[in-house]
Order: sequence, then C-alpha cells, then structure tokens
Amino acid sequence: MMPGRTDEADRRFMAAAIRYSRRHLGLTGTNPSVATLIVADDGGGPAVVGRGITSLGGRPHAEPQAIAEAGERARGATAYVTLEPCAHHGRTPPCAEALVTAGIARVVGAAADPDHRVSGRGYAILRKAGIEVVEGVLADAAADLMRGYLTRSVKKRPQVILKLALSADAKIGLEGAGQVPITAAIARSQVHAMRAEADAILVGIGTALADDPSLTCRLPGLEARSPVRIVIDRKMRLPLDSALVQTARQVPVLVTAAGDMQERRGPLTAAGVGFIAAEVHEDHIALPELLEDLAERGYATLLVEGGAFTAEAFLAEELVDRIVLFTGPEKIGPRGIAAPVDPDHIPAGFSLHRQAVFGADGYFEYVRNG
Repeated sequence: MMPGRTDEADRRFMAAAIRYSRRHLGLTGTNPSVATLIVADDGGGPAVVGRGITSLGGRPHAEPQAIAEAGERARGATAYVTLEPCAHHGRTPPCAEALVTAGIARVVGAAADPDHRVSGRGYAILRKAGIEVVEGVLADAAADLMRGYLTRSVKKRPQVILKLALSADAKIGLEGAGQVPITAAIARSQVHAMRAEADAILVGIGTALADDPSLTCRLPGLEARSPVRIVIDRKMRLPLDSALVQTARQVPVLVTAAGDMQERRGPLTAAGVGFIAAEVHEDHIALPELLEDLAERGYATLLVEGGAFTAEAFLAEELVDRIVLFTGPEKIGPRGIAAPVDPDHIPAGFSLHRQAVFGADGYFEYVRNG
C-alpha cells in the first residue's frame, strides 16, 4: 500500500474512474464501458499516472491502455478498475495478467463481473502473483453505470429504461394532437444525454404515427451518438415519408417484422430500414422474445420512450428495470392521455434512486429492487 493511503483516498480515485467510464457508455459494443486509473506516489503524494477506458467497439480494454500511458511508473502503483479485470484469453492476454506483468502492486476493484469466464478468476490471478486486491469499492455506483452489461449478462436481455414526460396532472399527451410540449429545454437536453448513452431507443407505432419523432441525439457534438431506433410495428404501418424512414441511412432504424407482413418489407428496405424478425402473441409483438433478440445483437441498454400502450405493455410483462419520469409544471386537462405511472403511483418493487430539478421541471428515477 502506498504511504498515507486511506480508504477515503480509494473512494476518491474510484469515483474519478467511474466518472471517466461514463465517457464511452453506449459505444463499446457487447463489452461494458470500463475505466482504469493507475495511481503512483513518487514522493509528492498519490497522483494519476495512467488512465484507460474501453475503446469504441469494445477493444482494447481499459487496463492495457492505462498501463501503456503509465509506462514504468506503473511498477509498484495502484490500479483502480471499475470492473474486475478479465481472466480469459483472446487475441491478447487477459487484463489481469497485463496488470501482473506491469508490476502493479495493488488493485482496487469496484463492480463484480458475472461473466463465468471472469467472475473471481481475475482477482485470483492477481492474488496468486502477490498483488494486494481490494474488492467492492463503490461497487453499487460502478454497477449502476454498467447496468446494461450486467443485465444482458445475467438476464440475457437489455436493461430497459422507461422514460416518460408527465404534465402536472399526470398526462403524457393530448388525444388527437400528437406531441405536446411538457418540459422545457434543460430537461429535454437531459433526455438527449440519455439517448447518447443508450444502445437503442424504442417506440410503438402509435407514437411514430402521432408524433413523427426523430429519436436522435441532438446535443451539439454528440449527434453521432444517436442510438439505433426501433419501432414496434405489428403491421408495418411506418410511413415512407416519416422522419424515421427519411433518416434511416444516417441513423439505423429497425422495424419488428411479423411473418405475415413480409410483402410490406420492400419499400422500407429500399429506404434503408432494417428488420427484426418477431414472434406474435395474441396479435401483438412478443416483448420477451424481442428483448432476447436485441441482446443477441449486442444491445445492452434499451430506452423506451412510449407511448402509453407500449409503456403499459413493458410494465405488465415486468420487463422494465428503470423508470425515469420528467415532470412539467403545466396541466394538460381532461382530454389528456393518462400516464401509466407517476411519482405517486410507482409499481411495487421499485425504489427512488435519484431525484433532481431542471429549471421548473422535476426528475424522478426509480430502479427495480434486486
């Protein structure tokens, strides 16, 4: 242990690593966005001498990048890793072995990796080499950011985040009026930040027809991080002149394809739209099977943005892992579409995880227990 090292210092450096890991959320393919900080004390107090983050597409991992940046200063240093270092061989050696070879003296880890090729084995390699290992530092915070990867690993489906904007009288829209502004610019920017960190975003065909949404990230500088856009469209009614279809060659669009609607594929295919073969149950797309297929494609986080029917369907199937509610200060009135959930009516099994205020708008985030 470096002189003067305290548990508080471990938490401080791990918190910095977790913040750094957020930079590549949604950009690392089937791998999680993991960060590694290498901290050395050359006599002037502990300082970061190397840092790494899972690269775009998932390779290389964070540890070898941090080691390369630290160089010889890695010898005798402490490595802070937001996820247990991998232990399995691919085209490159396991990250745990890379830490050993670099001469790291101490490893502080956050979240545990449920992957059977890693779970406990990465730490075992380190301990066998005589490296001091401290596990579970800020584990919940690290796991919260990589919940998509963890959910996909354990449940074989993406993490599902249900996002809704609610008026002061708990309405999400106005019948026959399409999209109705509920929140202001600051809150809407938060939604675009959520899109930038998601692998895919989903709406039902009702919302696609009523609102003609783009579902892209429109924050300056982050446009390229727009997620794959998915429409649950049992009868393939998505119009060719919709914003989604018109931009399908710039940002991917996937439409659920039931077996009895094959003749409608041609024009959409020509416009650049892709398809997900979907099973049908009681004349509706089977959501559990759809999520399994999305996980097979490598999607770890799915942002569901509505509307009411789609939100209710995901909730009824108990497929929602996180509920995010933005609340506006104005009422819509009796013609409004009632929200399936609101801060006073949250399904059993969810707990308030985070709360914030964005100008005049509120923010409530609930996470499924366990």
